[in-house]
Formats: sequence, C-alpha cells, structure tokens
Amino acid sequence: MPAAFVYEIPVRFGDVDRAGIVYYPRFLHYFHVAFEEFFKTALGKPYPEMVDRDRLGMPTVHVDVDFASPLAYGDSALVEVRVRSVGRTSIEWDYEVRSGLSGALSARGRTVTAAVDMETFRPTPVPEPLRSKLLARVPGPPGAS
Repeated sequence: MPAAFVYEIPVRFGDVDRAGIVYYPRFLHYFHVAFEEFFKTALGKPYPEMVDRDRLGMPTVHVDVDFASPLAYGDSALVEVRVRSVGRTSIEWDYEVRSGLSGALSARGRTVTAAVDMETFRPTPVPEPLRSKLLARVPGPPGAS
C-alpha cells in the first residue's frame, strides 16, 4: 500500500470558535491545504502551476466528514491525504486529521474532485503523467504489494 502523505498545520487563534475548539468548516480548509501540499510534495506538481499554467482545475464536487474529537488552539492538525480512486475525470480522496499533541483522531473525510478545463469549466480527462502518478498512490487490494 502506498504511504499516506501527511501535512502538519498549526491550529491558529482564528481557527477556533467561542468554545475554544476548531470551528468545523476549518477542517475542510485543512483538507484543501494538505491537498495542495500533496500535489507539490508527493507528486512534484505545484497546484498553482497546474491551475495557472496547465489550465487544469480540481474543484471539489462532494464532501463527507465525520468528526471524532476536538482540536484546540495551540495544537496542530496532522492531515493525512490518500488517493482513494481515479476515474476518467474525477478523483476520490480520503483524509484523516489527528491531533499533533495527542495523536487522537479528530476527523475523517472523503472528497471528490473533478478535473476541469479552466477556460470552459467543463470536465476534462485527468491528463498524463498526472493520472499515472495518482494511480500509483491508490491502495491495492489487501495483501497486494
């Protein structure tokens, strides 16, 4: 199974609500920050370059999130990113967010992004070699090497 990509994001004062814990929509922001870092670090393709130069966007079209335990100001979010599947024009992503202090699971999520032509905002096939790099990170069946 390919190693997950993990990116650490500090929990800032502006991330928390009156209860002193990370406001739930911030988890979606954490997902996206780690998603962009995944492209840059794990795939060697900076996301802004892909959008601006290659004119390929990956807007999120579906989100599922389950919350397990809170994160507080001064902690950090360890965001794990995995490629679940790659379709012709879409990619499914899995995320786990853990506390940098305790390791406790804070949230688990899944998103679906659509590959779109930035000129038309119409779906477009995930181009090579990006497609091959993403497919190489999809976990295989149990016991596969």
